[in-house]
Amino acid sequence: MIYKNLFFDFDDTLWDTHTNNMECLEELYTDYRFDRYYASFEAFYNYYMPHNLMLWAQYRQHQINRQTLIVERFRHVLIPAGITDAEPALRLNDDFLKRTTRKTILIPGTVELLEYLRPFYKMYILSNGFREVQFKKLDHSGLTSYFRRVILSEDAGIQKPHKEIFDFALKNTNSRRNQTLMIGDCWESDIAGARRSHIDQLWFNPHNLPPVEDFSPTYTVHSLTDIKGIL
Repeated sequence: MIYKNLFFDFDDTLWDTHTNNMECLEELYTDYRFDRYYASFEAFYNYYMPHNLMLWAQYRQHQINRQTLIVERFRHVLIPAGITDAEPALRLNDDFLKRTTRKTILIPGTVELLEYLRPFYKMYILSNGFREVQFKKLDHSGLTSYFRRVILSEDAGIQKPHKEIFDFALKNTNSRRNQTLMIGDCWESDIAGARRSHIDQLWFNPHNLPPVEDFSPTYTVHSLTDIKGIL
């Protein structure tokens, strides 16, 4: 193959963010007695998640900063309790992040794929996640040893999908653009971002979603196991 270097997204590509975070949110719902303000955990989750996703989209586009994201996502769920101050929202966010670092559910096929690829490729993480949690999540999940380096948006000073973070990753891993493949689940951050940076893309698309833009990624797979047929 022409590739020597693989850039992996982490959240929802290797680490099962949806399942792990839902477990953490359900723990918060129980421990903080949010049942006093919400009819059910499902109601709590459905109130939190769309707002959280909107804030992450704004963060990726530099419309808000990190502090705004971490305050506003939990201040939002505290409003029905009559709480609007930033400090309780920050404490709730800190508790949530600590709990996520202890979760270890991976996307099916993660370890098998990384074992298969390790002898042949230099592998790196390229993530928008926060420094204080990403390294712990990797370590607790047993994935740290597979990757030569973890490149975070906080290192580059800019988030995926912007070209500058891909340029930063190439430079700091001594990787050639035409020998690198970006592997990720998020169309905007991983696939469109890599394409604009002239890096080949492998779209991990387990839900068989349609492309958001009018182009086809270099590769598309519906399970991590399928990647073995490509690399």
